[in-house]
Amino acid sequence: MPRLCASPELPEGSSRGFQIGRQALLLVRREGRVYAYRNRCPHRGVALEWQPDRFLDDSGSLIRCARHGALFLIESGECVAGPCAGEFLVALPCREQDGAIWVEL
Repeated sequence: MPRLCASPELPEGSSRGFQIGRQALLLVRREGRVYAYRNRCPHRGVALEWQPDRFLDDSGSLIRCARHGALFLIESGECVAGPCAGEFLVALPCREQDGAIWVEL
């Protein structure tokens, strides 16, 4: 289980992208909990961010695909608007331990 970052490097309401080998990942912290997903839109298989570490919509409440505007629930990865409505981001198990965030690939 690789260590992605120190816990303080993902503040509340923020998102960050990571590259582990060939795997592109994203983390989001919401209401104190960390969510991890593969950085790949189910619609076209493209990366989601429009700028480095910018995965959230303007309200900070949904993950947004920069390519086609699809919106995903942070808590489940479900697409709730856009061309892939009803599909899901691939969630990855993660945990916070010893002041760091770890993800299972």
